[in-house]
Amino acid sequence: MKIGIYGQFYHKNSEQYIQIILDALRKKEHEVLIEKDFMDIINDNDGVETTSAFKTFTKLDISYDLFFSIGGDGTILKSITYVQDLGIPIVGINTGRLGFLATIQKENISESINQILEGAYSISERSLLQLTSEPHNPEISELNFALNEVAINRKNTTSMIKVETEVDDKYLTSYWSDGLILATPTGSTGYSLSCGGPVIDPSNNSLVITPIAPHNLSARPLVLPDSSKITLQVSGREKSYLVSLDSRIATFTNNTRLTVQKAPFTIKLVQLLDNSFIKTLRKKLLWGEDKRNLKQ
Repeated sequence: MKIGIYGQFYHKNSEQYIQIILDALRKKEHEVLIEKDFMDIINDNDGVETTSAFKTFTKLDISYDLFFSIGGDGTILKSITYVQDLGIPIVGINTGRLGFLATIQKENISESINQILEGAYSISERSLLQLTSEPHNPEISELNFALNEVAINRKNTTSMIKVETEVDDKYLTSYWSDGLILATPTGSTGYSLSCGGPVIDPSNNSLVITPIAPHNLSARPLVLPDSSKITLQVSGREKSYLVSLDSRIATFTNNTRLTVQKAPFTIKLVQLLDNSFIKTLRKKLLWGEDKRNLKQ
């Protein structure tokens, strides 16, 4: 089995968990490669002793069987820019706070990895959104997809922007707001949720449009089939605005016509057999309650 490993930075005490992961994989004698920049981060920090036994990579190909993402949900969002449409299952190992995507907890790494290497897991397929623009913007030419959301935000102004919105070439409304979020079910627990959007189980074939601080009193989040084509045109006092695809940001001018649709590929997330979206959601809600209780 060929396995890629990726991380962005160290959480507190990450080195001990990275060591556990590398040791577990080496014992099984699998071919393991570490993303080059992550290898440099590991080598710049003390505490991991076995990295010299592993090769590095900068790009993935279809020869990889699994892709380990070490960090949190943000690291998985970055991981999809490596995996893209290759169909490589992503194993999200959470070394930070509880995550919705990185569901394998650091306290159970060895046991979880053994289960995964023995094939005792399921795959949760997640839809993505794809952005195109007219005129074309070279800032998004290669990575024009998002697992969580495509978000429109004002730039260099405190004034609202107007986002004229069409669904399947039919006029919906003009949102006067700080911006607009188009989220997948996976992204419904992120930015969209913080702006009043609903939580959507990832098995649903849907997307949600959520306005950011809307001025329209009637503006509410709207759930649509993920077969919908959403067309947007932005205007405002400034001549440009920002569009983010997960964590990647590009600048667009007001004359740009944006089209957001379901991407032609999915991302495969490895899920342990005793785990589920509902179980993760329950833990997340309880974790939030615990945090509030600690502050009181």
